Amino acid sequence: MQLVIVESPAKAKTIEKYLGGDYKVLASYGHIRDLPAKDGSVRPDEGFAMDWEVYTEKRNRDQVKAIADAAKKADRLILATDPDREGEAISWHLRELLAQKKALPKTVDRVTFNAITKQAVTEAMKAPRDLDTDLIDAYLARRALDYLFGFTLSPVLWRKLPGAKSAGRVQSVALRLIVDREREIEAFRPQEYWSVSALMEHDGTAFTARLVKFDGEKIERLTIAEEGTALRAKAAVEAGRFTVEEVDTKPLKRNPAPPFTTSTLQQEAARKLGYSASHTMQLAQSLYEAGAITYMRTDGVQMDAGAISACRKAIADRFDAHFLPDKPRFYASKAKNAQEAHEAIRPTDFARERAGSGDEAKLYDLIFKRAMASQMAGALLERTTVVMRDPTGRHELRATGQVVKFPGFMAVYQESFDQKGEDDEDGSLLPVMRQGDCPAKKAVNAEQHFTQPPPRFSEASLVKRLEELGIGRPSTYASTIQTLRDRAYVRMEKNRFFAEDSGRLLTAFLERFFPRYVAYDFTAGLEDELDEVSGGRAEWKKVLEAFWRDFKPSSDEVMERKPSEVTEALDEFLSDYLFPPQADGGDPRACPKCLAEGRAGGRLSLRGGRFGAFIACSNYPECAFRRKFGQPGDGDGADDESMGTDPETGLPVERKTGRFGPYVQLGEGKDAKRASIPKDIPDFDLEWALKLLSLPRIIGNHPETGEPIEANIGRYGPYLKHAGKYAKLAGTRDVFETGMNAAVTLLAEAANRGPGARGGTKAQPIKVLGAHPVSGGEMKVMPGRYGPYVTDGTTNATIPKDVKPEDLTEEQAVALITARTEAAPAKKGKRKATAKKPAATKPAAKKPATKKPVAKKKPAAKA
Repeated sequence: MQLVIVESPAKAKTIEKYLGGDYKVLASYGHIRDLPAKDGSVRPDEGFAMDWEVYTEKRNRDQVKAIADAAKKADRLILATDPDREGEAISWHLRELLAQKKALPKTVDRVTFNAITKQAVTEAMKAPRDLDTDLIDAYLARRALDYLFGFTLSPVLWRKLPGAKSAGRVQSVALRLIVDREREIEAFRPQEYWSVSALMEHDGTAFTARLVKFDGEKIERLTIAEEGTALRAKAAVEAGRFTVEEVDTKPLKRNPAPPFTTSTLQQEAARKLGYSASHTMQLAQSLYEAGAITYMRTDGVQMDAGAISACRKAIADRFDAHFLPDKPRFYASKAKNAQEAHEAIRPTDFARERAGSGDEAKLYDLIFKRAMASQMAGALLERTTVVMRDPTGRHELRATGQVVKFPGFMAVYQESFDQKGEDDEDGSLLPVMRQGDCPAKKAVNAEQHFTQPPPRFSEASLVKRLEELGIGRPSTYASTIQTLRDRAYVRMEKNRFFAEDSGRLLTAFLERFFPRYVAYDFTAGLEDELDEVSGGRAEWKKVLEAFWRDFKPSSDEVMERKPSEVTEALDEFLSDYLFPPQADGGDPRACPKCLAEGRAGGRLSLRGGRFGAFIACSNYPECAFRRKFGQPGDGDGADDESMGTDPETGLPVERKTGRFGPYVQLGEGKDAKRASIPKDIPDFDLEWALKLLSLPRIIGNHPETGEPIEANIGRYGPYLKHAGKYAKLAGTRDVFETGMNAAVTLLAEAANRGPGARGGTKAQPIKVLGAHPVSGGEMKVMPGRYGPYVTDGTTNATIPKDVKPEDLTEEQAVALITARTEAAPAKKGKRKATAKKPAATKPAAKKPATKKPVAKKKPAAKA
């Protein structure tokens, strides 16, 4: 028997179909072990020795045992995990663990395939290889680096920076990008500028022309800086008679983008479908395991020759010959390490236009169209520029237009971009004009504009920026971004990242005390060194030694500082942010409460508290003024944010932050209504605020009892309530979207979970059988927390997954209960029973115990 190990059950099930009866395929459920989450798991003083432990979850332990048992019976072990560094690491862990358990077959092979298709799998089985030690070394180095960074720095944060939760090698740099953008936005000062344009018409076609020259001076974007000049320019255009002087027509050719890599897939899925990076990768994983697409963690942009041929055939079948270029298109890989540069993400079968359902289907459609477009002919466009001048030649208008002559790949797919440039030309169609024509002026407009600050990062633009800087790797971006959100260092509003106070404070701490380790070039350089290791060009322990040599003394030096010293240093480092200059020229650190009450010497400074940093007065306790970190103002309420007005009541809706997190408030005073802001609503706006403030929501009256069913959010999350009984909802959106049918079903299911369910309703049997022949108890099939089971009132036995509970027969029930009785738990019960017998006779035999009180009384009498 040949044992094949892959990561997931879905992948195992698919592969088992392709292999013969001599193969058994098992899943490892991803990584089987990791470094224990405690100090000392990596020991630099012992040559970076590492301790590993199997994941403690029962599913993982049971699966490892199943793999070990099967390996003992196997003649050959085939490690068929994913074709990247993490896949290589999983295979290495499996081999090491089985060797420790003395369960390793004589023959151990490693096979990889880029797609889960019969052809790819069978061909891979014919070309086994050894484990790639370079990739394993790169994994060990990366894992040790992340562990040493986190487990060395996190204790420093906990002791010196109240409220900080953790720091990570890549996570901290990604957070710095978001915070730096926040600083750029705060430092930005908008500039006023004006534009003048004329709405014109020629041969019945309207078009717009911009003023590009005024009084002989060329107009750039910021040239017209105030309204007076704009109005004079407008008057000049209105008074002038503009004649076409130049008509310039240029052909343009636009070529398709290459097929998706991991990062470009995450970016386009965010722009076009609104998916988060983690959601995109989950969908792609499912499509890969179903055999619909190739491996989704890749830096490569090239398709293999067979796929290119299949793609070109699909294009020829769908379009005429003009859409298929004479030669296949080839794209250069941007991967920094050839060993980790796999084929681009593409469909496994170009004859398959659809795969999956729901979000999976949308993502597959995106992948399919991008891959097909990459092999299509370029689009042919024509751009026309028309220049018009008045008789003086001192004023000039320009109109631009664009027309698609041949769509080419654009018939299938067009790449999206985060922003359209402010100077992008108009792509509208222009009428045919010749030199000497005089188009009619319909209107002239002068519009005021202001320069805009750089936009906050979206997931797509953050992923793009991380990749541009060479920080992290695309396969890790989803988990990195999710960690920032889980730690509440950032929040999402309208699909944009906003830095929270805790994130700003952490970034300031790292920049002040660990500047090298949050520097973009240092982190990118470390990634290059890890790539050198995976390419076999560097030794992994030397990379760790170089890092640890400087990092450990830096962390020890900060650990020796007093918390007050750290706070003082941060107070000075963040002075410009925390205490910006006052409009009246006053002292930004002067305490407003002390000034108002006539106290002298009140100075504001940064303080650390149990719940994080805050700003307080030096005259404490005489002056109790305080405000939240990073919120300039007069103290209490300074961190409030107005969200708008309730259209029904006219009361203001404000976003606030309290001791237990962010919340929204409607109105003021004792009558104000409040609601906590859930973490699972990334795009929180006024509409969501009003929804939360409207709770509870009455879905309707229960069809059986006639009593109302209520949906609400409580201390333990969203729930349904009916007649004193409760049912849990999956998320906040379900509170507002669950209908009557779904609500009745959820309440019924909750009631059937047994005495543990809210309301104490006893679970109802799925099926009632006869009496057990030995115990005499009535046998029932019951629903359980971990699945259906059969019981005779004394012994519970789990029903196998391949047996439907309602189809269980009396004979099967007797066999299951008997087998369970004879198993280990029954023996433990016997041992307990025998242990109780001597305990029952001990009170009579313990006569010396009655003598002890008497012995104690004698000394008391002597005393």
